Amino acid sequence: MALTGRQKAAILLTSLDAVTASELLKGVRPELVQELAVELAYLDATGLRDKKHTAEVASQFCNSLQPGKVFHLKGFLDTMLKSSVGNDKAKQIQTQIEEMLRRRDPFLSIRTAPSQILAAILAKEHPQAIAVVLSELPPKKSSEVLGLLAEDLRLGAVSGMTSINSVTIEAKRRIAEMVSKRIEAFGEGGAVQASGEQALRKVAVILRNLGKELRDGMLAALQEKDSQAAEKVSELMILWEDILQVTDRSMQEALRGIDAQKLALALYKADEVLVKKIKANISERAAASIDEETGLMSSPRKEDVNKAREEIVILLREMNKKGELNFIEE
Repeated sequence: MALTGRQKAAILLTSLDAVTASELLKGVRPELVQELAVELAYLDATGLRDKKHTAEVASQFCNSLQPGKVFHLKGFLDTMLKSSVGNDKAKQIQTQIEEMLRRRDPFLSIRTAPSQILAAILAKEHPQAIAVVLSELPPKKSSEVLGLLAEDLRLGAVSGMTSINSVTIEAKRRIAEMVSKRIEAFGEGGAVQASGEQALRKVAVILRNLGKELRDGMLAALQEKDSQAAEKVSELMILWEDILQVTDRSMQEALRGIDAQKLALALYKADEVLVKKIKANISERAAASIDEETGLMSSPRKEDVNKAREEIVILLREMNKKGELNFIEE
C-alpha cells in the first residue's frame, strides 16, 4: 500500500520524541495537526506503522532513527497534542480522532482487540454475525479467533463467510458497533466481563472442547504471545467442579489408584451430586471404604481438603494434556 504525504509526515513524527514533534508543529494550524494525528492513529491501528515503513520514511530525512525502540502511541499523541494546541483542544481533537476512525473503518477497534476477548464475545453471537467479523480480520487473526470458538459456531461461521457478499454495508456497520461496544465493556470491567480470570476461564473451556492437535496449537501460539496467560488458561481448563462434565470411563481411569482416605478427604462437604458422580465410578468396596473414612474424620482443615481435591484435579489435567480425558457432550 502506497503511503500518502500526510501518512509519511505522521510516520516521521513517530521517529521523534513527543517534545521535538511538538516543536515542529508549533505554528501549524490545528486542523492540520488533527489530520496528522488521525493518520498516525489509523496507521498504528491497521498495522501499517511498522519498523519497515518508519525506517523507509525516516531515512529520506535523516539516518538517526533508533531501530527497536519501543514506541507508545497514546502517550506520544497526548504529549504532542497538548504541547501543540493546549489541553482543552487536545481532548477535543482526540475525541474527534476516535469518531473519524470509527467512520473510516468501523471494524478498526475490533481488529486490534485480543483474540481471546474477541472469541469470548463472539461465542454468544449468531454465526452470521461471527462470519462478518471474521471476514474483516486479517487471515491469521481470523484463524486464531475461529480456533477458539466451539465447533458448531466454527462451522456456522465458515459457512456464513462463503456468502458474506450478501450482507449489506449497513448490517456490517451495526454488527461492528455492537461488537465494539462489547469490547469496550471488557476494558471497562462492565457486565460482559466480571473479571480477567472469568475471561480466561471462558477461553479455557472453549479450548478444552477442541481436538488435541488444534488445542495444543492454540496454546502454543498463546504461549509465545503471553506465557502467563497461557499457563493460567491451561490451569483453568479443568477445575474441581468440572468433574461433573467428565465421562464415566475417563473418571474411572482417573480415580484408579487413588486411596480411599484421600478421596474421603476430597469429598468432605462436597456437593452431593459430585459425591455421587465419584462414588458411581469406583467399586462398591472403595465406596464403602470412603464412607468408613468419612465416619472416622473429625473436622479436617480446609487447606487439607483443598489439597486433596487439587491432587485429583492435577490427575485430570495430565489426562487432558495427553488427550485421554473425554467430556460429556452438552
